[in-house]
Amino acid sequence: MPADTPSSVLLAGGGTAGHVSPLLALADCLRRRDPEVRVTALGTETGLEARLVPERGYPLLTVPKVPLPRRPSADLLRLPGNLRAAVAAAERAIDESGAQVVVGFGGYVSTPAYLAARRRRVPVVVHEQNARPGIANRLGARMTHFVATTFASTKLAHATAIGMPLRREIAQLDRAATRTEGLAHFGLDPLWPTVLVTGGSLGAQRLNTAFEARVQALREAGVQVLHLTGAGKEFTVPDSAGPGAPYVVAPYADRMDLAYAAADLVVARAGANTVCELTAVGLPAVYVPLPIGNGEQRFNAVDVVAAGGGLLVDDAALTPDWIDAVLVPLVSDRDRLDAMAAASASTGERGADELLADLVAAAYAESLAGQQNSRPGQR
Repeated sequence: MPADTPSSVLLAGGGTAGHVSPLLALADCLRRRDPEVRVTALGTETGLEARLVPERGYPLLTVPKVPLPRRPSADLLRLPGNLRAAVAAAERAIDESGAQVVVGFGGYVSTPAYLAARRRRVPVVVHEQNARPGIANRLGARMTHFVATTFASTKLAHATAIGMPLRREIAQLDRAATRTEGLAHFGLDPLWPTVLVTGGSLGAQRLNTAFEARVQALREAGVQVLHLTGAGKEFTVPDSAGPGAPYVVAPYADRMDLAYAAADLVVARAGANTVCELTAVGLPAVYVPLPIGNGEQRFNAVDVVAAGGGLLVDDAALTPDWIDAVLVPLVSDRDRLDAMAAASASTGERGADELLADLVAAAYAESLAGQQNSRPGQR
C-alpha cells in the first residue's frame, strides 16, 4: 500500500441516487488505485444505499436519519437529541472502520459524519453534486479546504469544480462503437433516429403522459422511442396495422450505457447525475427540470444549455403539442443533433472520480504531515 495514501476511507452519503452514485464511483476508483484500501460507506437503513452499497461489495455502517428542518416544526425540537445520536453513531463508524479520511456527499448522513470527523480529528473531503449546495455541505465546507463541486457555478467555500464522479461504464462509453449493440439490446432499428425518454428510477409523470399521447404520431413520423417510465408506470403500446418506427416501453434499464449508445436525443429531468452523464457521453438533451424544490435542477442544466448542448423546457410546456412542434423536427435534423452533441461533450467531465480521489490523497497527506510536525522534537 502506498505510504502517502490512506489505508481506510469512510464515504458518507445516501438517501438518493444523486448521493449514492458518486459515492460508489469514488469507492471503485479508490479500490482500483489500491486494491488493499478499506472503503466503508456510511448511510441510513432506509435509503437507496442500504441496497446499492452491499450489492457493489462494500460494507455499510448506518446512522439514524436526522432531518434538518427548514421551518419551525416538531422535528426542530427533536433535532439536538437526534443529531447527538447520529454523531455518536458516526464516531463509532470512524472508530470501527479505522477511517483516516471522511468524504461527504451531502444529505442526511453527511452532517453527523462531518461533526464526528472533527471530533476525531480526521480530515474531511466534501463533494457537492448540485448547482445549489445543501445545508450539510455548506457546513462541511467550513471544516476543510478540500472541497469539490460538480458545477463551476456552485458557490461553496474553498471549492474547486471537478465534475461528477461517474460509473466506469458511463465514463468510458464510446457511443458510436457501442450503438449497434445498444439498439439490438432494446429491440430498436438502426433505420430510425432514436429518442430516449427517462424520468429516472421513479419516472416523471409529465414525460410519461405527454409521450404516451403521441406514441402513434411518433411512429408514423419515423421517430423510434425508448421510453423508461419508472417502475410500475409502464403503459401498453397499441398494435398498429400500418408501418412505423418502434416504440419500446420499459420500467427502467439495467444497462443505461447501452441506452445512451442507442440514443440520438434524450428527454429527461435535470438531476445533477443525469446532466453529468449526458454531457460526459456527449448526448444532446431536452432538460425538463422538476418544478418543485429550490429550483436546483434548472441550475444544473444552465451550463450545457448555454453551450448549445441542450434545450431547457418548463415542466408545464412539455405537452403533446410540443412534441409535434419541436421534438419531431429536432430529432429529424441530423446536422443540428451533431452540433448539439459536440457542445454537450464540451461541457462534460469523464474523470471526476480520479480528481476526487486525488483530493482524498491530498487531505490524508496534509493530515500525515501535520501529525509528524506536531511530534516532540520535530521542527
